[in-house]
Amino acid sequence: MFESLSNSLQEVFRKLRGYGRLTESNIRDAMREVRMALLEADVNFEVARDFIARVGEQCAGEEVLGSITPGQQVVKRVHDELVALLGGGKAHKLEFNPRPSPVMLVGLHGSGKTTTAAKLAAQWKREGLNVLLVGADIRRPAAVDQLAVLARQVGVDMVAPVPGETVPALGQRALDAADRSNRDVVLFDTGGRFQMDGELVQELKDLRETVKCRNVVLVADAAIGQESVNVAKGFHEALHLSGLILTKLDGDARGGAALSIQSVTGCPILYTGTGERTENLEPFYPERMASRILGMGDIVSLVEKAQQTVDLGQAAAMEKKLRSNKLDLEDFLGQLQQLKKMGPLENLIDMLPMGGQIKARMKDGGAAATQDFGSFAKRSEAIICSMTRQERRRPDLLNASRKRRVATGSGTRVQDVNELLRQFDQARQMAKQMGAMQKRLHRLR
Repeated sequence: MFESLSNSLQEVFRKLRGYGRLTESNIRDAMREVRMALLEADVNFEVARDFIARVGEQCAGEEVLGSITPGQQVVKRVHDELVALLGGGKAHKLEFNPRPSPVMLVGLHGSGKTTTAAKLAAQWKREGLNVLLVGADIRRPAAVDQLAVLARQVGVDMVAPVPGETVPALGQRALDAADRSNRDVVLFDTGGRFQMDGELVQELKDLRETVKCRNVVLVADAAIGQESVNVAKGFHEALHLSGLILTKLDGDARGGAALSIQSVTGCPILYTGTGERTENLEPFYPERMASRILGMGDIVSLVEKAQQTVDLGQAAAMEKKLRSNKLDLEDFLGQLQQLKKMGPLENLIDMLPMGGQIKARMKDGGAAATQDFGSFAKRSEAIICSMTRQERRRPDLLNASRKRRVATGSGTRVQDVNELLRQFDQARQMAKQMGAMQKRLHRLR
C-alpha cells in the first residue's frame, strides 16, 4: 500500500535534507519530482497539479527558505497538505439517528460489498451496536447464501428475500423487523453491476426512499485505480453518498485512488479493507495515513491493533518468564499465534517509522521476505504441536531420532525442525539479554 509513492517521496526528501540551504530552484526541482511521484502512483492529474501548486507556494516562503532545517520544513508542508487531501485530521463516522438506522452499501460487482457488510457488522458489534444484516442483492447467484454464512461467522442476525419479493418491499420488511427487535443499525448489502446503469440506480433510489436512508456508503475497489474515482463520482451524483470504503488497498502498491477519491468526490473515506478476514477493516485516519506515506510510520494504529489482539494475562505471564529466562517452545508458539492475529507482518512493518527501508534491508540482506512469515508460522505451529509436552518445555531433549519423529508427524523436514530450534534459541538469547539489562537498570535506580 503506497509503497512506490512512499519510496519516491522519501528519495526526494533525502535529497532536500542534504542541502544546508534551500533555494527557489531547489524547491522547484523537488516539486517537479513530487508531481512525477504522484502521477506514477496513479493520482488524478488535476489533484496532483493542485497539490503541487499549494505545497510549492508554501515552500517558497521565507519561513521555509530561512529555516535552520529547511528540508524538514518542506516535509512538514507536504505532510499537512496530504492530510488535507485525504480529508482532514480526524476520522469520519456515520451517525445512527434515529434508530433503527438504515445503512446502504452500494458499488459495482467485485468491489467486495458482501464481505465488507460482514466486516462492518463485526466492527459495529464490537462497538456495542445491535446490527441486522439484509441480503438485498437478489440477482447475483449465491449472494444471499454468502452473506448468511458470513452473518453466522460474526454472530449477527440476517433478513433474506423471499421468492418474488422486490428490493423496496424487502427493505420495508427488514426495517419493520428491526424496529420490533430494537436494532440500532440495519445494514443493506445491495446488488451491483459490472457498470452503472439506469436500472441499478433506480433500484437503489427506490430502496433509499422506502427505508428513508440517510447513510449511503460506496464500497470501491482501490486496485482498479482511477476507474474507482470515476465510479465514485457516478454514484455520488446519483445517490448523494455519505461516505466511502476502499477495499483491496493492500493490493495496490500505488494508492492513487485513495489520494484522489476524497478530493474529487468530496466524500470522506470511512474505512479501508486490507484483507479477507472480518477483522481486516480499519477506520481511516487521514493524518495517520499521511504519516505512513511519508515513511513516518503509524505507531498509534500499531498499538491499537496490539491492544485488540494481545491477551493481557498471557502478556503478563510472558513478561515474568522473560525476566526469569524460562522461555520454552510453548511460549514461542503462543507468541507466534498472537502475532498472526495482528495480520500480515509486512502490514505491521509498514506502521513502523521507515518501514519501507526496513523491508528493503530485510530483502537485501538475504533474510526471508516478509510474505514468507505466514508459512514459517504455520510450519512452526505444526512442528511444535507434533512434540510432546515434555519436549516443548525442554527442547534440549530433541535428539536426532526425536527430530525425525516430529518432522514426520508435522509433515515437514528435519531441516525445518532445526531451523525452528535455531530461531527459538535466538529468541531465548535475546530474552536473556533483556532480562540482564532490566536487572542492571533496576540496580542503577
